[in-house]
Amino acid sequence: MAEIRVDIAGLPIQERFEHLLKLIGSERFLKKQGLGNEVPFFICPFNPREAVDMERIRNQLRNQLEHQGIQVLDINLYDLAIKLLKERDIWDRLLEMEREIAKDQLKELLQGVLDSEAHLVPAIAEEMGKCSFDVMFISGIGEVFPYIRSHNVLNNLQSTAKDKPTVLFFPGEYTHSLEDGASLDLFGRLHDDKYYRAFNIYHCEI
Repeated sequence: MAEIRVDIAGLPIQERFEHLLKLIGSERFLKKQGLGNEVPFFICPFNPREAVDMERIRNQLRNQLEHQGIQVLDINLYDLAIKLLKERDIWDRLLEMEREIAKDQLKELLQGVLDSEAHLVPAIAEEMGKCSFDVMFISGIGEVFPYIRSHNVLNNLQSTAKDKPTVLFFPGEYTHSLEDGASLDLFGRLHDDKYYRAFNIYHCEI
């Protein structure tokens, strides 16, 4: 997909919203034109301090796109994780255990029961099968850290979510460098999530 030179990520949030609405609502985007053989994954990075504003923007995007006849599957990973824990009758026990076990133990337990390949992505696939949609939004990345990592979700989604565009709303930076490759830097501080098969949505041409 062709890149543009304007630093849209640095614009006021309302102008970023206008860009996202035009881009995601465009035929080029929805038909995955210009991607070559890459998966249709797009990262929408934002400053973590803008989390509340981005939640509002994402809801506005979904509502306005659906008003245009574009169906959005909106998945919040935090809500999905809680749903999975409740379905497996783990939620109440976890609330009790949280007061008694070490944080590392709790993290390890959650990483097991919410493993991206075994549990989370199959749950996303189930949601995808329940409805017809044109684009999928994924949010809640910051809320599920550190027991769910964004690069693990994307890696395991590659074969499941290849037919429709997916937009990941990411509280941090999506950076590329010749030395380190592409990196999802959560909260602008954690630099260990390597993922290169997504496009920065602010670099995409309308």
